[in-house]
Amino acid sequence: MLRFLVRRVSGAMVILLIISAVTFWLFYAVPRDPAMMSCGKNCTPEALEQIRKNLGIDESIVMQYWHWLAGVFAGRDYGGYGYCDAPCLGYSFANREPVFGTIMDRLPLTLSLAFGAAVVFVIVGVGAGMLAALKQGKFLDKFASSVSLLGSSLQIYFVGYIAMFFLVSELGILSQPSYTPLTENPAAWVSGLLLPWLVLSIIFTANYTRMTRSQMVEQLSEDYVRTARAKGLSKRNVFFRFAWRGAMGPIVTLFGIDLGVLIGGAIITETTFSLQGIGRLAIQSVDQSDLPMLLGVTVLAAGAIVIFNIIVDAVYALIDPRIRLA
Repeated sequence: MLRFLVRRVSGAMVILLIISAVTFWLFYAVPRDPAMMSCGKNCTPEALEQIRKNLGIDESIVMQYWHWLAGVFAGRDYGGYGYCDAPCLGYSFANREPVFGTIMDRLPLTLSLAFGAAVVFVIVGVGAGMLAALKQGKFLDKFASSVSLLGSSLQIYFVGYIAMFFLVSELGILSQPSYTPLTENPAAWVSGLLLPWLVLSIIFTANYTRMTRSQMVEQLSEDYVRTARAKGLSKRNVFFRFAWRGAMGPIVTLFGIDLGVLIGGAIITETTFSLQGIGRLAIQSVDQSDLPMLLGVTVLAAGAIVIFNIIVDAVYALIDPRIRLA
C-alpha cells in the first residue's frame, strides 16, 4: 500500500506540474498586457515599467514560470507589492491581493456547497438506485429510472432560476441563497445553501441512481451471489451483504471525480445563485486575464481531482476484497 501511495503521489506532482506549465504557456500566448490592468487609468510609462518589474512579467516565460514555482515552496519578494510567504501563488494582476489568501477566502463557500450537495446526491441517488435494483422490473424500478432520465436532462441554470422564482420569491419556502460561515451560525449556513444544494444535486442524483441500479443488477447476476442464494441466504441478506459491496467500486470512483470537480469550483451553480466561491473567482480571472489567480484556481481544481482519485484507489481494497492494489 505504501509503495502504491508513493507512486500515485509522485505521479500527481508531475501532473500538477504539467498543468501549471501549460496554463502559464496558454496565458502567455494571449496578446494582452496584464500590467495595464494593474496600473489603472492614469498610468505613466514609468509606473507601467515598475509594475512589470514588481510582478516579474518583464522576463521570459520560462523565467516567469520558474520564479512562480520557486515561490510556491519558498516564498517570493514582489518588490513594491511586498513579500509573499510560502505557499506563494503570486499577486493578482487585477486587485493586487495575494492569490493564496484570496482563494482561501473563497474556498469555505465552495467546500460547503460541494460537501452539502454531495451528501444529498449520494444518499438519495444511491438509495434510489438500490431500491430500483431490489424491485427490478416493478413500478418502483420504472419510476426511478424515468425520474433519473428526466433529472439528467435538466440544466442547473434552468432549474436554479425556476426554483428561486417559485420557492423563494413566490412561496417563500426557502431563503435567498447566501453564505454564512458554519462556525458563526449553523442554521443560517444551512438555510442559505439549502436551495443550491438541492439544485446542484439534481443532475448528480440522476447519474448515481442509474449507475447504482446498473451495478447492482450486474452484481446480482454474478456467480458468488447465486452461490450465496443457493446456500439458503435470503434475497435481502445477499443484496445488502454481498452485492452492495461489489457494486460500490465504480460508484466510489465516480464520487471521487465528482467531488474533486465540485471543490475545484461549481461554476454554473455559483453563477446562478450569485455565490462568491472558487467558480466565480475562476470566471472573473478569465475575464480580467489575471494569470496568477487563474493559475492558482486551476492548480487547486486539478489537485482536488488528483487527490480524490488517489483516495478512491486506496479505498478500493477496503470496499471489495477481490480487488488488490498492484
